[in-house]
Amino acid sequence: MLRGVIHTHSTYSDGEYTLTELREVLTAEGCSFACMTDHAEFFDEKTLRAYVAECEALSDERFRFVAGLEYTCERKMHVLGYGVTSPSGTTDPQRVIEHIEREGGVSVIAHPMDSMFEWIEGFEVLPRGIEAWNSKYDGRQAPRPGTYRLISRLRARRPDMLAFYGVDYHWKKQFRGLHVLVECDAPTRDEVLDALSKGRFVGAKGELRLPATGDLPESLLEEFGAINARSTRRRRLLKNVKKMADRLGLRVPAPVKAQLRRIF
Repeated sequence: MLRGVIHTHSTYSDGEYTLTELREVLTAEGCSFACMTDHAEFFDEKTLRAYVAECEALSDERFRFVAGLEYTCERKMHVLGYGVTSPSGTTDPQRVIEHIEREGGVSVIAHPMDSMFEWIEGFEVLPRGIEAWNSKYDGRQAPRPGTYRLISRLRARRPDMLAFYGVDYHWKKQFRGLHVLVECDAPTRDEVLDALSKGRFVGAKGELRLPATGDLPESLLEEFGAINARSTRRRRLLKNVKKMADRLGLRVPAPVKAQLRRIF
């Protein structure tokens, strides 16, 4: 199985690493591919061509960049288009999902807020998957069990619905230890996308392995819930401290901010 990261950003949108720097960092950590999802609204026709060309130029038999986009939709929903680099022309998430699938990509709703669950369940057009664990939004410690339960309910309508594991990588000091292991012979664009589309992958953090089906025992979901709740409380406390500092006109030193990103 090949190790890689999905849901990744570069300086083409709001990431801190160039593609060249990302390749160096990720190959040093044993990754064979990265599915890029820079934000669609940052691009015009010229920069899109440059983005795709650079992803291709930096790819070889050792490491592959799979160029894709993250689309911002209504109600701040984000939809990932793995392997798709064309504008959708709409902010309706269901139309965006259709666009991604029509272009041969893999559509994934990214880090859905709890308040979106009921809305998603009412969709006539469902994505290929849901981001079950986004280590930027959910934290590095554990995912939200509610997202897994959402996926389970959606699988009643779409049995091939998948659980994805995205690092949502932006910052140099950000945690990036949530990987995806795919069943591929070589890190080619088509093989990586095919494995993601057909669920031939697992999420990996250390020794933990999480299935593409999202089917987890209730005992593990409860454990995740307790861990995530503690992590969320700490994150919320730090956000409140930052808001207070902002109101007082105090700036958090960049080195401190970098260390906090590494922790959370």
